[in-house]
Amino acid sequence: MPQSVDRALTLLGSLGDGPVTLEQAATGIGVHKSTALRLLRTLEEHGFVHRQSDRRYRLGGRLLSLAHRALEETDVRQIAAPYLSALNRRSGLTVQLAVLQDGEVLYLDELAGRRSGPGSTARPSRIGRRAPASGTAIGRVLLAGLPEDELPADLARVRRQGWAAESAEHREAVACVAAPVAGSAGRPIAACAVSAPTDRVAPVELFRMLPELLCTAEAISLAYGGSPTPRWCENRCGATPAERASRT
Repeated sequence: MPQSVDRALTLLGSLGDGPVTLEQAATGIGVHKSTALRLLRTLEEHGFVHRQSDRRYRLGGRLLSLAHRALEETDVRQIAAPYLSALNRRSGLTVQLAVLQDGEVLYLDELAGRRSGPGSTARPSRIGRRAPASGTAIGRVLLAGLPEDELPADLARVRRQGWAAESAEHREAVACVAAPVAGSAGRPIAACAVSAPTDRVAPVELFRMLPELLCTAEAISLAYGGSPTPRWCENRCGATPAERASRT
C-alpha cells in the first residue's frame, strides 16, 4: 500500500475517537505538521474530513454517509432474506432485492425461480451486478423515491401506485414487477421484485403475484423499522408496525 494512502487511512481511523488538532493529527501518524496538513486538506476536499471553527478536524459527512449506506445495504439484505425466500417458494418465480447506488441498480440478492429451465430465457444470477436504473422495473421503483420535483411523469405515477412493471427487463424476454422497501423516512432504501421468462410465464400470471409482492415489500419495511404506506400486510401476512425488528 502506498505510504500516503496508509497515512490517510490511519488518520481517518484516529478521527473516529473525536476531533483532533493539526498537531495531534501529525503526532498520531508520526509525520511533520506540513505533511499532516496536506493529507487533511485532501481529505477535506473530498468530504471525508471537516475542519471545525475551533480549527480541529473531525470526520466529514461523506464518510458518514458512505458508512450509513453500507450498513443499510447489509442490514436490509439480511432482514429481507426470509421474506424473499417465502415469496420465492409461494410463487415459483425469481425474486430479487436491489438498491440504488451512484445512479445504478445494484443487486444484493436473488433467488432463482422453479419455472426456469433448459431452453428458457433465464439469465445467470445478478447478485453483485450493476445495471442501468432506466428500463428496469426495480430501477424505476428506486428512482421514484427521488425528491418529487426531480420526477418525470412516469416515475411520479410509479410513486403513486407503489409498484412498477417491465415486459422486457434488461431488453431480454423477461417480465418483472417490483415494489419499494421503505426506510425510516418513508422513502425507498431498496426494492424487491418477481420476474420470469416470458416463454415460461405469461405476464398476466406475473401480475397476479402483485399483492404478494406488495405484502412482502411492506413486511420487509416493517421488519427493517421503516414506514411503508399500509396496503396489504395486515390483511395478507399479518405484519404490523408493532412487530418491527430492532436493529440496535
